[in-house]
Amino acid sequence: MAQAVRFYEHGAPEVMRWESVEVGEPGPHGVRIRHEAVGLNFADTYFRTGLYPAELPAGMGVEGAGVVEAVGTGVTHVQVGDRVTYTGSPLGAYSTERVMPAAPLIALPSAIGFDTAAAMTMRGLTSAYLLRRIAPLKAGDTVLLHAAAGGVGLIFTQWAKLLGVNVIGTVSTDEKAAIARAHGCEHVIVYTRENVAERVREITGGAGVPVVYDSIGQSTFETSLDCLSRRGLLVCFGTASGPIPPINAMQLAVKGSLFVTRPALADYIADPAERAELADELFGHVEAGRIRIEINQSYGLEDAVQAHRDLESGTSIGSSVFRL
Repeated sequence: MAQAVRFYEHGAPEVMRWESVEVGEPGPHGVRIRHEAVGLNFADTYFRTGLYPAELPAGMGVEGAGVVEAVGTGVTHVQVGDRVTYTGSPLGAYSTERVMPAAPLIALPSAIGFDTAAAMTMRGLTSAYLLRRIAPLKAGDTVLLHAAAGGVGLIFTQWAKLLGVNVIGTVSTDEKAAIARAHGCEHVIVYTRENVAERVREITGGAGVPVVYDSIGQSTFETSLDCLSRRGLLVCFGTASGPIPPINAMQLAVKGSLFVTRPALADYIADPAERAELADELFGHVEAGRIRIEINQSYGLEDAVQAHRDLESGTSIGSSVFRL
């Protein structure tokens, strides 16, 4: 019997249960994978609370890394024994083993450990599409990134620096400010004591930034708009504080003919060729040491309740994983 985290109702972390489950053989286009590490992402809490729909009862988690144990008919891009990583699959990654579709699996280079893969696949591919697909950034551009000391933030800022893009990062504490600077932030704003929009205008000589990357959502939306330059783009890629409010189109015109997008990683890795291109660039940077992946919190899967409490408290820094 395998072990897995499941939930039968939406709610607080305590709705999750650590259970024994049967794992069968994979059907057509499926695989059975034995996990070595599992990713812990803020998006996991959205499924648990019901912000993202999930048919109940359900497993938890969409990111893991491990070894292929069995393959079903029609699977050609992986075979038994392969080291793989994935993100964006059906719920169920919080498990020791699982059967899942083969399509999301990405071959994992031997130089990258399972823990590192589980800490970076979702966050790294998110950083990849934000920097390489959303807007045509060029060396010398300055952008604003909220939650600069988070899991995505620490990868994003290192990658931006490689591209010559200057990052203004927002954080909640001086400790997080120091971490953000160490990972490439040119300027750091401690939003708990500084006015973010005023500081951005000050840093940019009054112009504002062409792009704001906002994973916070409800509490930062208005501020993010106020930080943009004329015809700037607000990229709302997360809702840690709640959903973004309804968008007033006239407000966008008044504030400088602004643009707003709400992208999802799934739409940037749906095409296998594009996913491979983004993953290869990410893995190349990590293998070469140009981007460091640091695991700041680790848990056992049986400690998922505490892991979610920590995640939602805002005390976590960088990436978190479950080690098996």
